[in-house]
Amino acid sequence: MDITTVAKATGVPASTLRYYEEKGLITSVGRHGLRRVFRPSVIERLSLIALGQSAGFSLDEVGALLGSDNSPEIDRSELLNKADSLDKTIQQLTAMRDGLRHAAVCSAPKHLDCPRFQRFMKIAAKKVRRKKSA
Repeated sequence: MDITTVAKATGVPASTLRYYEEKGLITSVGRHGLRRVFRPSVIERLSLIALGQSAGFSLDEVGALLGSDNSPEIDRSELLNKADSLDKTIQQLTAMRDGLRHAAVCSAPKHLDCPRFQRFMKIAAKKVRRKKSA
C-alpha cells in the first residue's frame, strides 16, 4: 500500500506517517517512485498507536510498548501503570468538578465565606506546593 492509500484508509495524514516512520513507530517496505510503500499490517499498527495516544501514552511510550513493527509485544505492567495513573487523574478531575459545581450553587454570600470552598482552596494550594517541590 502506498502512503496515500494508507493515509486515506486511516485518516492519518501522510506527514504524520512520515513522522511515525522517522520515530520508528512504523516502517515502510520500500518505495514506488517517490512514495513510501507499507505492508497492509501498518493499518493495525496505526490503530494501536491511536489507542495508545488516546490512553495518554506519549509516542515514545507507545513505541516502547509496541516493540518491533512486525509483532508487538505489549508490556501488560505498563498498561496497569497507565490505568492506575488514569484512576488518579479521574479522582482529581471528579473532585474539581464537584468543587466547581458546589461553588456555582453555594448559598454563602461570598465564596470565601463557604467552609467547603475554603477546604477546596486548601487542597488546591497543597497540590501546587507539592508540584513546585517535585
